[in-house]
Amino acid sequence: MPNQLIHETSPYLLQHAHNPVDWYPWGEAALQKAKAENKPILVSIGYSACHWCHVMERESFENKQIADLMNENLVCIKVDREERPDVDAIYMESLQAMGVRGGWPLNVFLMPNAQPFYGGTYFPPQNWANLVASIKRAFDENYDKLQESAQGFTQNMLFKESEKYQLQAEDELVFSEDELVVIFNRLRRDFDYEKGGMNRAPKFPMPSIWKFLLRYYAITKDERALAQLNLTLDRVALGGIYDVLGGGWTRYSTDEDWKVPHFEKMLYDNGQLVSLYAEAYALTKDHLYKERVAQTINWLSKEMTSEEGGFYSALDADSEGEEGKYYVWSKEEIDYLLAEQSEEFNQIFAISEEGNWEHGHNILHLEERLWGVDNKKWDKLFTQLLEYRNTRVRPGLDDKILCSWNGLMLKGLVDAYKYINEPQFLELALKNAHFLKEKMTSKVMTEEGKEGRGLWHNYKNGKATIIAYLEDYASIIEAYTALYQVTFDEQWLKEAEMLADYAIANFYDAEDEFFYFTDSQGEELIARKKELFDNVVPASNSIMATGLYNLGLILDRQDFIDISKLMLSKMKKLVLTEVQWLTNWATLATQLVKPTAEVAIVGEALTHVRAILDETYIPNKVYIGTQVASSLPLLQGRTAKDNSTMIYVCYYKTCQLPTSDITKALELMNP
Repeated sequence: MPNQLIHETSPYLLQHAHNPVDWYPWGEAALQKAKAENKPILVSIGYSACHWCHVMERESFENKQIADLMNENLVCIKVDREERPDVDAIYMESLQAMGVRGGWPLNVFLMPNAQPFYGGTYFPPQNWANLVASIKRAFDENYDKLQESAQGFTQNMLFKESEKYQLQAEDELVFSEDELVVIFNRLRRDFDYEKGGMNRAPKFPMPSIWKFLLRYYAITKDERALAQLNLTLDRVALGGIYDVLGGGWTRYSTDEDWKVPHFEKMLYDNGQLVSLYAEAYALTKDHLYKERVAQTINWLSKEMTSEEGGFYSALDADSEGEEGKYYVWSKEEIDYLLAEQSEEFNQIFAISEEGNWEHGHNILHLEERLWGVDNKKWDKLFTQLLEYRNTRVRPGLDDKILCSWNGLMLKGLVDAYKYINEPQFLELALKNAHFLKEKMTSKVMTEEGKEGRGLWHNYKNGKATIIAYLEDYASIIEAYTALYQVTFDEQWLKEAEMLADYAIANFYDAEDEFFYFTDSQGEELIARKKELFDNVVPASNSIMATGLYNLGLILDRQDFIDISKLMLSKMKKLVLTEVQWLTNWATLATQLVKPTAEVAIVGEALTHVRAILDETYIPNKVYIGTQVASSLPLLQGRTAKDNSTMIYVCYYKTCQLPTSDITKALELMNP
């Protein structure tokens, strides 16, 4: 007999629809049931690619005896954290306020009014059963104390971010090159100079850290930054964290060597890493980086793209109930498949009978490049292994489509096309952009009675059901702005502008001068949070600030630029002292050390000229372009000359003399 989750579309929730636990989705029905029956609420939060979520389900939630105990004593709610990041953020913060390290599965106990009083992550089955009984006993015997505690945890979440972190704007925002050096020196204290990345395990790729190093190097030419960047990108491209056979990065490395991955593949990681490696290729012209970008996009196209053009969310770590089973190898398999060529392969990849991981399993992992080898030979060997691997039971696919993650991947595709100039990358990007515009965008009316745009967060089976969050607006605005700058199709600018206007009207807190995570038109939870700190995915406020700055320059929307600079100004003190969790803010700061070049291209060859300009790595610029004429402010009065495509390089809306000479334009763009 299925539970209440059977009507949901989230693959994670549907995985639990036949548990004996009487799960409810987050919503009014469950919350009202808790009040009516005066029971504590369990909110259990996870996601479909989460290994320990699957373990706890098998051990506890599929156990009839434990399920009966839960049903008798609790109102049980299951949440897909990827569908409801707002709910996840609130209860994760409450768990951390309790002094418990966060993670997933996240299990938090609430009073009937949805305020939290206790929580944890994974529990073994007997511990979980004991805890459920203890929670109900405490609820019955110490209700007032629990309510007081829950009110305290909730009150903690109601402080404004400016108050909590003592954030104050400077009279005038200025970032100097010396301050960038301070930021870099703080970051480098925690570098792993031997194995790349940061000096800790597990190791997450953290793309925004290395993107900052790229931009920092472009300004300072500090060779220490380039050395750490190259070391890290090499190890992340060669290690077991990267799927050398099929393409795509897994979520993180469980060890310090980038060798043993946590095997799930997430769209948000791969979108950001495609961007990062494409931009690193623009700087270094390193073909390993280009190959990883191309192979990952090929994986995306084959395995992660819906017929309509949306990108799916994730591939599980597990198959047949075992973590990594799809990806690992025995020496016997390698010897059989590669025959006489297996000896060299085994030596290079450290394949052995006892395994280079556990239980006789081997992970395909390199620490050095395959220098001086026949690439065609290795491609053939990889293809043989991949064809065999394709016969195995595949990991589960989380086929929901999330707006924010699609935005990150769209931006990755645009960056890949921008720097590698492969037309197929742009084709895939445009298909995705049109999908987002047609299926995940809604028409809204502004207060002035004009037509505007809003977004949906999720899409599955032809339906979008959840009002979008700030992360959706921020990532789509940035992606559309980037897409305009390689296509010069003004529909993407118009869409980005309408989304920015909507976000300011419905998310911006004029008192705190940051954006809320949730829409003012959305569901009201126990707290309305803001996301300021960058993590594996940058904070929605830092992405928004970056998008508003670049879009504001292109459109001559000073209000966008002012909001962006005000946000960064308030974050500056923290960026200079706590930069490891603020590197996307620091990347925006690199655009303000020197003026951003506003490059207008006019003429029939504008896309060709743009591609040639981007062969030289100059990141601090925006493009505006038209073949003939445009009403965009920076293009008014700009024309081609004698059938030549002209380049106007401008700073603060003041343009140098136009030129058709690429070399001259590059000099003006990089003073």
